[in-house]
Amino acid sequence: MTAGSHVAVAPAPSRATVAVSPVSQRRVLVSEWIKMRSLRSTGFTLLAAVVAMIGIGWIVGAATNSHWSSMDPRELAGFEPIGRSLAGVNLAQLAIGVLGVLFISGEYATGMIRATFSAVPTRLPVIWAKAALFAAVTFVLMLVSAFVAFLGGQHFLASHGTTLSAPHAVRAIVAVAVYLTLIGVFAVALGFILRSTAGGIATLFGLLLVLPGIGQVLPASWQTHTLPYLPSNAGSSMFTVVQDNPSALSPGTGLFVLCLWVAAALVAAAVLVRRRDA
Repeated sequence: MTAGSHVAVAPAPSRATVAVSPVSQRRVLVSEWIKMRSLRSTGFTLLAAVVAMIGIGWIVGAATNSHWSSMDPRELAGFEPIGRSLAGVNLAQLAIGVLGVLFISGEYATGMIRATFSAVPTRLPVIWAKAALFAAVTFVLMLVSAFVAFLGGQHFLASHGTTLSAPHAVRAIVAVAVYLTLIGVFAVALGFILRSTAGGIATLFGLLLVLPGIGQVLPASWQTHTLPYLPSNAGSSMFTVVQDNPSALSPGTGLFVLCLWVAAALVAAAVLVRRRDA
C-alpha cells in the first residue's frame, strides 16, 4: 500500500427497528372489519336481507289493503297490522344466516383462516371479534329496515293500518332486529363448528325451517314441550303481537331461550377452535 492511498471502508449496515404492537381485541376487531367490508358477497347479501325485510312488508301491506273486501271473515277476525308489515323477517333471516356461515366458512375454504390464527395465536379473540362485528352490522341494518318496513307497510294498509304509538309496535320492531342479530351470530358459530358452507347452511336451515315442520307430526303432548323451544319458534315469540298458539313462549322467555341457543353454539365453537388444527 503506497503512502497517501485511501482505503474505502464499507459503512456498517443500519438496523431499523420496527415496533410490533401486541395483539388486542380492538386490533382484531379492526382487522375483521377490513376483511368483512372487502368481501363483495357481504354487501350483496346484506342488501338482499334489507330488500326482503322492506319489500315483503310493503307488498303484504298493499296486497292486504287491495283484497280487504274479499278476505275470509276468519282472516279478518285474526288480522293484526303490525305483524303484516314485519312479514319480511322470514326471508331476511335466511339471507342473514347464509352470510353468517359464509363469513367464517369462506376463510376455511380459502385457507385464510391459517393466517388469521397465526396472527392471533390464542384464537378466541377472532371468534369474539367476528361475532361482535357481525352482530353490530346486522342489528343496525335490520333495525332501520324493520322501521322502514313498518312505516311503509302501514302506509300501504291505509285505513287498516296503525302507528308507532300502537301497543307493542316499537317492541315488535326492535325484537325483529334482535332476533335477526341472534340468528346471525348463531350462524357465525355454526361456521366455526362445521367449517363448511354447505354443512353450516344445511344445519341452520334444518333448525330454522325443517325441524318446526317435522315437529308438527309429533303427538300434541310432545309438541307443547319441544316446538316452542326451537330457535325460530322461540325467536318469533319475541316479535309476535297476537299469539294464536297457547303453548308459545312469552317474549322475554323466547329471548332467553334463543340466547341460550346462541351461547351454546359460541361455547362449542370456542372449544373446537382451540382443540382443532386450522
